[in-house]
Amino acid sequence: MECRPQAFDATKLDMPIQSVLSEFESAIGKQYVLDKDEDKEPYLTDWGRRYRGKALAVLKPGNTVEVASLVKICNAYRLSIVPQGGNTGLCGGATPDNTGDSVIILLHRLNQISDVDIQNSTITVGAGAILKEVQDAALEHGTLFPLSLAAEGSCTIGGNLATNAGGVQVLRYGNMRDLTLGLEVVTANGEIWNGLRGLRKDNTGYSLKDLFIGSEGTLGIITAATLKVFPLPTTKITALVKVNNVASSIALLQRVQKGCSADLTAFELISNRAMELVSKRFILAQQLLADPVDWIVLIELSSMDTEDKIRFEIQNLLLDAMDSSLMVDGIVAESIQQSKSMWEIRETIPEAQLQLGNVIKHDISLPISELAVFIDSTNLKLKEKWPDTEMIVFGHLGDGNLHYNLVGLSLESSSLLPGRRNEINQVVHDQVYLYQGSFSAEHGIGQAKVTELLERKSTTEMNLMHSIKRSLDPHCIMNPNKVVLQNPN
Repeated sequence: MECRPQAFDATKLDMPIQSVLSEFESAIGKQYVLDKDEDKEPYLTDWGRRYRGKALAVLKPGNTVEVASLVKICNAYRLSIVPQGGNTGLCGGATPDNTGDSVIILLHRLNQISDVDIQNSTITVGAGAILKEVQDAALEHGTLFPLSLAAEGSCTIGGNLATNAGGVQVLRYGNMRDLTLGLEVVTANGEIWNGLRGLRKDNTGYSLKDLFIGSEGTLGIITAATLKVFPLPTTKITALVKVNNVASSIALLQRVQKGCSADLTAFELISNRAMELVSKRFILAQQLLADPVDWIVLIELSSMDTEDKIRFEIQNLLLDAMDSSLMVDGIVAESIQQSKSMWEIRETIPEAQLQLGNVIKHDISLPISELAVFIDSTNLKLKEKWPDTEMIVFGHLGDGNLHYNLVGLSLESSSLLPGRRNEINQVVHDQVYLYQGSFSAEHGIGQAKVTELLERKSTTEMNLMHSIKRSLDPHCIMNPNKVVLQNPN
């Protein structure tokens, strides 16, 4: 049932490699075809330095027509294509394999922000547009594009779409699939599908855009998108709250949702250990750790109401929660700068982990009702098996997405972690599925999780996925061995 690629072999067409490169140069210009090793080097390794591959060339098209021309050439030679944006992914989804039979199609030059339709509340952008620049363009028109994540200064919209990115405001606005109304896509045979329609209702057959969103470039290349924008909140209130356990944080979430549901933007969970990692950089973190508890919650409300009204609501709500023993203490930001510092604490944690050496990362999601028992039971299992490790836990409690990571307690134990990766993943992911969760929440599958996907998905699900892959990419040239294995047997 699997998709079996036909290997690239230029000699079968009586064409040397240089002839292939010449066709690329004719399509997009010689200066945009990188075939020298030193020029290709920056694009061959993933952000986490875990995966490294080879490529015949790195191609830098300037528009959708050029992308389509490149895909047609690759189709003719059965040359595999790896689309790449900001290369900030964590699963190796934009890194080629080691065969050298692939080209990287780099989408940086497709960075146009072509239309902000205020009346329709949409913004149309190229796949190479940097997320932060899209946020800024929306802001210039008095609107909000709400996708927000740590890599927003370098990740691209194409990558966000390819992985169905989530971030910290999913609780209120949804992930990229929810934020997208239309797409432009170059299909695997080089045709251009123009689906850039800003419609919120369109029941004219299958939802093609939802196939391409989250497919990590395995079905086609997203070149542009029409995205939703929202009214810009006039008030934002941020708070850091101390709680004794995860169960209390979930009860607090329910209380905030009931009291401020329409305004609740983010509800982030941070373990005490994760807070310790950033405490040297932030006075607020030091204040919270002066009388430490096991967990800290970051809450943000965004509203069209006045600041006085929203501040009064959240302060009263938190006082009631303290009286009910749902929380121990808390700090409500008194200024924009203090609010920014609270978010910087949360956003600095992934980088701060690196000071501890090797990190085994897990991007998981669970029903919110199962989070507390999952964390307690999984922590216990891991400590019993590997007492020389500790857990760094943080994430988006409001939508059930945890970053559940392991580090070593010493340099020696840290050095052993890479060799334990598969065993650790097995324990954590078995626990995830025991509690009806998913082992991939917002980082995608890429090549890091492609084998495990076979184990976790049912035969029916995998057969459906392979059927879609074969139908849309019959020669299996699109980002091979990402998401689905070409030859799983």
